[in-house]
Amino acid sequence: MGSASFLTRVRRLLRIRNRLIRECLAELLCTFVLITITLAGAAQRVTSEETKGDILTSYLAGALAVMVGIYIGGGISGAHMNPSFTLAMCLTKKFPWWKFPIFVLVEALASFLSAGVVYVLYYGMGGQHRAGEPHGGARLARLTDRLCLCPTDAIWHYSNGTLTVSGPRETASIFATYPADNVSLANGFVDQVIGTGVLLTGVMGIMDNRNKGVPEGLDPVIIAMLVLSIEVSMGANCGCPLNPTRDIGPRLFTYLAGWGPEVFSRGNGWWWVPLVAPLLGSAVGTYLYQLFVAFHYPEEDGDALEEQGSIILENKNIDLDTGVSSKEDTGGTVPTGYPPPPRSSSTVPTTIPLTLLNES
Repeated sequence: MGSASFLTRVRRLLRIRNRLIRECLAELLCTFVLITITLAGAAQRVTSEETKGDILTSYLAGALAVMVGIYIGGGISGAHMNPSFTLAMCLTKKFPWWKFPIFVLVEALASFLSAGVVYVLYYGMGGQHRAGEPHGGARLARLTDRLCLCPTDAIWHYSNGTLTVSGPRETASIFATYPADNVSLANGFVDQVIGTGVLLTGVMGIMDNRNKGVPEGLDPVIIAMLVLSIEVSMGANCGCPLNPTRDIGPRLFTYLAGWGPEVFSRGNGWWWVPLVAPLLGSAVGTYLYQLFVAFHYPEEDGDALEEQGSIILENKNIDLDTGVSSKEDTGGTVPTGYPPPPRSSSTVPTTIPLTLLNES
């Protein structure tokens, strides 16, 4: 009884009523969980030399992390966790543009913090030498040396005490993505445009209430399977980042933690590709779905679709399907059962709280 009363008082004291702050907190947490699991999966694979995981387990960790993140924040912030998805929501008028930079900053902060957690988890904050430590790396090393309890943790043991960005014992790829040696900058850019385009095309279909639909509450599971399918089929060229903040936050962390400026120069200055290409791919995937699917629903369903949150842009010039009489042709009536009612298995609430977003 006393415990319940205490929790009630704490809730009253700490409860935040500002909707934007609530959304940012939820977005911070779900993105933090996503990136922490994703990076930890990579760290376990690399530092164990694939004795306690392989590329498939690493991809599986990232895909399942997407599912968990959506369940954590989907009902509050929409669990975007990716500026590419936020951009798609803005393009389809399901999210206000003024929130776009705010969510990007929150997601980048969460990714940076996640990298720090994985660094502590697998590096142990040990007191080993870091070759060529630049800038803040030396200060961070001295701080972690004072806290050191375990001098032989996974990343240190694997890298022989040297934090490198390239070579057979490099560990920078645990945190950020880099292209394979045989992949050019242009090819890597196209890779990310296509991969993110496929991702957003699939997400548009999953979230469209007027389309096939998925059972209510299972959207995160289906989206995780979509992510996994893209990772196992398109991950060879550059690690399949698909997410600008998933890459830039941890990359900044590795720069400060001792890996140095090579994290920005490796791969002919690869660092900007995971920032720009996924956003372009997001726009391509979003508009492809509109042009090939969403624009072609019967016009008279538009109001119902908008009310139920289907991801569809308006096209007032669209004609009704051939062979279906309009209201004018039938004296104001349409055949029984047509158009079919919108599916009740909404896929939106767990991924995008549209009722909240429409109020913004």
